[in-house]
Formats: sequence, C-alpha cells, structure tokens
Amino acid sequence: MRYRTLGERGPTVSVVGVGGNNVGSRLDEDGTKAVVHAALDAGITLFDTADMYGGAGDRGGLRGDGERLLGAALKGHRDEVVLATKFGMAMGRDADLYGPRGARAYIRYAVEASLTRLGTDRIDLYQYHEPDGVTPLDETIAALTELVDEGKVLHIGCSNLPAERLTDAFVSTQACYHLLDRGAEQDLIPACLRHGLGLLPYYPLANGLLSGKYRRGERPPSGSRLSWRRGWLTDAALDRVEALTAYGAARGLTLLQVAVGALAALPAVGSVICGAMTPEQVTANAAAADWIPSPADLAALDAIVAPGERVV
Repeated sequence: MRYRTLGERGPTVSVVGVGGNNVGSRLDEDGTKAVVHAALDAGITLFDTADMYGGAGDRGGLRGDGERLLGAALKGHRDEVVLATKFGMAMGRDADLYGPRGARAYIRYAVEASLTRLGTDRIDLYQYHEPDGVTPLDETIAALTELVDEGKVLHIGCSNLPAERLTDAFVSTQACYHLLDRGAEQDLIPACLRHGLGLLPYYPLANGLLSGKYRRGERPPSGSRLSWRRGWLTDAALDRVEALTAYGAARGLTLLQVAVGALAALPAVGSVICGAMTPEQVTANAAAADWIPSPADLAALDAIVAPGERVV
C-alpha cells in the first residue's frame, strides 16, 4: 500500500480507503468486522463513514448504525487509522430540533453524537456532507474550527460542495468521480489545486460498472447496485466499459486495476474511497492501486473517456 498527504495540510492516508455506506444497511456487525480487518491487513488506513449511514437496506438498520458498527470493528486499532465521518444530512426529528444542519448548534450536537457512536475521543477528518442551503459557509467553518481548537476534530473537510465555494479552511472535499464521469476535472479539481485540497472520490467504480461484473446483454447480478438503480447500464456506458476492459487486457490489467489505479494517479486525488461487501473485495481494491500508469497510459485513457467528459 502506498500513502500520501491528503491535500497540502491533511493527514497521511492510504491511496485506497474504505467507504462505509454499506455498513449497518447491507453489512451487519460480523460482516463489518471482516471487511475492516481485511482492510487493516492490506495496509488501508482511511475509513470513511457518515452519521446517516445505516438507515436503509434490507437489514432495516437505523441511521447511525454505520458509525456504531465501524467504531466497534476498529476497537483496538483506533490509533492505526484515519477515521473520517460526515454530518449534515437528515438524521430524524430529534436532530432537527437543533436547527439548520450547517449551523453551530447542530454541529455541536452532531459531533458529540458521532464521537459516542464511534467510541472515540476525536475525529480525524470531520466533513460537511452537503450544504444545508441556509447557513452561511463562514458560520459552518467557524463552528468546525472551534472543534479543532478543542481537539475533538483534527481536520475539517466537505463533500458535494460546488467548486466556487471551496476554501482553504478545508483539507479535502468529496465528489462523485470515476472514469465514466470525469466532470470533476472541469471546475472542482482546478479549485482543489488552487486551495490545496485533496479530493476523495466516491463511487470510484461507477456503482460497480467498473468492477467487471456487468456485461452487455446479461442481467445484473442479483442484489448488485445496478440490479435496482436505473440509468447506468446504457449503451454508451457499456461501450466505454468494453473499451476500458480491452485497454486493461492489453496491459495485463483487470478493469478494477484500471479504474482504481488510474483514478489514484490523477491530479488532487488523495485516496480512492471504495466500498466493499466482502474481505475479498477489500483485498482486490487495495491491490488495484499497485498499478501506477505512465503518462502514455493516461493519454491512452483520455482517448477513451476525455478529461471532463460525463458518460453516466
């Protein structure tokens, strides 16, 4: 596993991270432990979750279960990892009593709740999940800075924030970014580079399209994301998947290696946040970053999906 600084001022993170949006919804306690321990064995240090994870899926979980189960799985390993979580999406009526989700009162409530669920005394990277549309960003940043001064939070980041609202108060931002949607390269990545922010791509495998499990003319595997998510398995997307598969085969690579290794090599990317349902998936995701593309490799990728292009 390789490691790098997240942006110019952030923590040192593994080039591949683990995303926790399956935890508490599709993954139970035992499944979470298996995935987390496989990640630790692979050298992964970045674990990303959110306070609202765990409130969907066929397990009937509750929002907050994602943090609770991840914290339990990391027991005894807390000092080995960079623990990242997010606040700012709907958490229910009790949370709504604290006002807008970017305001100081709400943030004070949310951080204490996350610390308790995670079973920790500090959050390494605390991220504003999405703008609430009401609170001035300066107010949100001021409240987050208080938490840093108090030692409850070590670094602050954001997610789903437009490029024009990024500021060097953050060390990182999250955005949907993968080889079938390079839209982040138009405005967001230039803004990250101006402000010294690291980019944490989510959905780096395009909801599994870049995992190699979907093929033209075949039904999506039962239980897979694209068995119920519509609008992804288009002819245009499958054309590019086949081209990327051939690109990888010519270099002795799997589609997964192309998807993860190439993304990790693009400007501003700090860690590629990959979800996983099994230890085997975690191990494969971690190993995929071993491929480091050359400038010629990246130029050949640009010929398949151009910088800034959105296919899905």
